[in-house]
Amino acid sequence: MPAGAEKGAVMKLTDFVVPEAIVPELQVDSKEAAIRAMVTSLKNSGSIPDDAEESIVAAILKREELGSTGIGNNVAVPHTKHPSVDRLIASVAICPAGVDFASLDGEDVHILFLLISPPDRPGDHLRGLENISRHLRNQNFCNFLKQSRTTDQVVELLQEADNNQLD
Repeated sequence: MPAGAEKGAVMKLTDFVVPEAIVPELQVDSKEAAIRAMVTSLKNSGSIPDDAEESIVAAILKREELGSTGIGNNVAVPHTKHPSVDRLIASVAICPAGVDFASLDGEDVHILFLLISPPDRPGDHLRGLENISRHLRNQNFCNFLKQSRTTDQVVELLQEADNNQLD
């Protein structure tokens, strides 16, 4: 059985973040543009079907209408459940200039985790959100992430976070 596959095992960021969908230098001027760019990165990585891109963007924007997923500390975690995916997947983007995400604290967002999960796997969705939130409470993780400028730097940081090397 692969590591982390056993029931009740701790979910790792590297279990669901798609390396090919990481956007290390996101340059956008709006929340919608940021979401669109991240969904496109998942499509380009082969993680979501081409014909699902627009409906996923629409689903995430609809979720944002309920309340911003800009959770403060320059972080946003837009997410949705969608039938086009068969497992939990995520993209990470770093926006050096920042983007207005209507965050709870009014600050621009520099770190984005976009999460998509199958509708029939709500437990995975919640575990993914909890995992991301737990790491984002670590100031070292956030500081290093904001400074990352390449996909390799982001992947290495996710691995270090998974191995609790940033405490």
